[in-house]
Amino acid sequence: MLIGVESEITIRVADELLMFLPATRRESPARVPYDGTSTLGHLVESLGVPLPEAGPMTADGEPAGPATRPDAGAEVRVAAVPRPQPVPLDPGQVAPRFLLDVHLGTLARRMRLLGLDTAYHNDMDDPALVVQANEERRVLLTQDRGLLRRRALWFGAYVRGSRPDDQLRDLLDRFAPVLRPWTRCTACNGELVPVDKQEIERELRSGTRRSYDVYGRCAGCGRVYWRGAHGDHLEEIVRDATRLVDSLRRNGTGRAGAAV
Repeated sequence: MLIGVESEITIRVADELLMFLPATRRESPARVPYDGTSTLGHLVESLGVPLPEAGPMTADGEPAGPATRPDAGAEVRVAAVPRPQPVPLDPGQVAPRFLLDVHLGTLARRMRLLGLDTAYHNDMDDPALVVQANEERRVLLTQDRGLLRRRALWFGAYVRGSRPDDQLRDLLDRFAPVLRPWTRCTACNGELVPVDKQEIERELRSGTRRSYDVYGRCAGCGRVYWRGAHGDHLEEIVRDATRLVDSLRRNGTGRAGAAV
C-alpha cells in the first residue's frame, strides 16, 4: 500500500440488517475506508450493525469471522443471524432464559404468559443489565443498539417492531423456544404451583369461588391465578404463539438471512 493512499473494502449486508445502516447507505453496498489493521467486527459495527445481529460473514468468498482482518479491496458479505437461532442451554434446561430492558415491559409480560423465564426491571441501568445477563446466562433483549455493542455481553438480541404483538412474533421467530403457557406469574416471573381452593377461598370474590375450582399460586409473590382470570385476547396470544413455534420447530427454519 502506498503511504498516504487510503484503501477501501466493500461491505454488503443482508436486507434484514439494512435497518441498522444510515439511510444514505441503504441503497448500495457500503464502501468503507480501511487502514489494513481493523477487524471485520469493528468495520461491521462502524456501519451501525451490532455484532449480535450479524450472522455468517465472508471476505472475497471465504468464510470470515469478527476477528478477521480482510485484505485491502476485499468484498465482504454479512448475513443476518440464521433463524431459529440456537442458544447454549444448561443441562436440563429446555428453553433460553431472557432479560429485557426497561422499554420492553409489555413484551416481558407476554413472554411470561407463554411460560418463558423472563426477567425484567424498570429501573436497571445498562451495566447492571449486562452483569445479570452474564451471571444468569440470560439472553438480553433490547432495542438499544449501544447496549448490544458492549463487549462484555455474552448473548444479546435486538427486538424488532414497535408494537408488542410484532415484538413477540420477532422473538418467537428468532428463537423458537419451547413454550409452557400459563405456568409463570406475569407480574414477577415466579413459577405457578397448584393450590387447593380451600386454602384461598377468603382471597376470592364470591363469583370466582362459584365459577372456578382449579387455581395456582405464584411461588414468588403469592399472587393467585385461575384460568378464567384471562380474556379472549390472552387466549389468542397463547394460541397464535404456540402455532408459530410448533411450525418453526417442525420445519427447523425461520426467515432467510442471506446477504444480498
